[in-house]
Amino acid sequence: MNAPAVTRHPVTDRVREALAITLRGADELIPESDWLQKLARAEATGEPLRIKLGLDPTAPDIHIGHTVVLNKLRQLQNLGHTVIFLIGDFTSLIGDPSGRNSTRPPLSAEQIRVNAETYREQAYKILDPERTELRYNSEWCDQLGARGMIQLAAKYTVARMMERNDFHQRFTEGSSISLHEFLYPLMQGYDSVALKSDLELGGTDQKFNLLMGRHLQQEHGQEPQCVLTMPLLVGLDGEHKMSKSKHNYIGITEDANTMFAKTLSISDDLMWDWYTLLSFKSLAEIDALKAEVTGGRNPKDAKVMLAKEITARFHSAAAADAAEQDFALRSKGGIPDEIPELTLTGAPVGIGALIKQANLAASTGEANRLIDGGGVRIDGQVVSDRGLKLDVGTYVLQVGKRKFARVTLS
Repeated sequence: MNAPAVTRHPVTDRVREALAITLRGADELIPESDWLQKLARAEATGEPLRIKLGLDPTAPDIHIGHTVVLNKLRQLQNLGHTVIFLIGDFTSLIGDPSGRNSTRPPLSAEQIRVNAETYREQAYKILDPERTELRYNSEWCDQLGARGMIQLAAKYTVARMMERNDFHQRFTEGSSISLHEFLYPLMQGYDSVALKSDLELGGTDQKFNLLMGRHLQQEHGQEPQCVLTMPLLVGLDGEHKMSKSKHNYIGITEDANTMFAKTLSISDDLMWDWYTLLSFKSLAEIDALKAEVTGGRNPKDAKVMLAKEITARFHSAAAADAAEQDFALRSKGGIPDEIPELTLTGAPVGIGALIKQANLAASTGEANRLIDGGGVRIDGQVVSDRGLKLDVGTYVLQVGKRKFARVTLS
């Protein structure tokens, strides 16, 4: 079936501004001309556009890398459009093969249910719940049945499916590809048909799946959605995309002090990418701040501003101020007001074993490596002897800049 003809509407300054907001920090908008006309139509008719983001609840929490697309949704939501936060409780049963070199193990229905509830709560830290349409793709996917699934599969060829980079690479390398993995992009695309979306967002690794939505909408006689891909946020290490498996992430449920300190740990160069993708400041404000730094202002000032903005978003302005004070105190070698306290017996105790018992290191071996690296202090003094034993008394142990414990030995 052919998609209906699109009526052209005048492109006003407000429409151009909405396009600029859409493009901020984006990797690609496909096709830009179609999205411009959708924006023009929305302004002319007063009918909001339907903007979709789908996330599979494959893990129990979200890190700030996920919030890149959520921030973009909020920006478009602020323009008056309808945001659809789609939880892929059905597609999670398949497992997204994007970027994978092996079949993703499926999750249980109970895991998906628990994770989905957590995703909803965390997404609402950014999105306005009153202006968000929360949906689950099991609503329509469960109803398809075997007949509907076969009819859907008939709308795409194996040859085109094998054009997808990860499928092509795995086939070339002789790695296995399960048939059910071909269903994933089809089901994600069918979500766009069911929701009649005008725009779908995703990371750059989702481009194939997002374009599938355009194809299937055309096959069903709908006006095809536009596709907006956002860059994958580089993590704390400055090299790889933010990922829990790379241990280079900031979880949005982490405490304020940790969130603040982790943000301050990124490089000066990476800071500007984070500003573009994570900050709610305008591009003009960011450019002005960057010019100040280029002109001699300490880049740490800009990084502190970013750290406070991110921390305040997920906690509060007061918590961000307190985190700043806590970081300053720790960086000067001071002891925070509130630290864990515990009482241990068996003095004298070796310093390595004591650090482990105080939960400041995972093992005695790790504690010894920290001592060798000059990362352990007792009452503010650096410990260099891993053979040190502590007798009866109370000591403040410090590991690195952020881990403290007040230990009473008897």
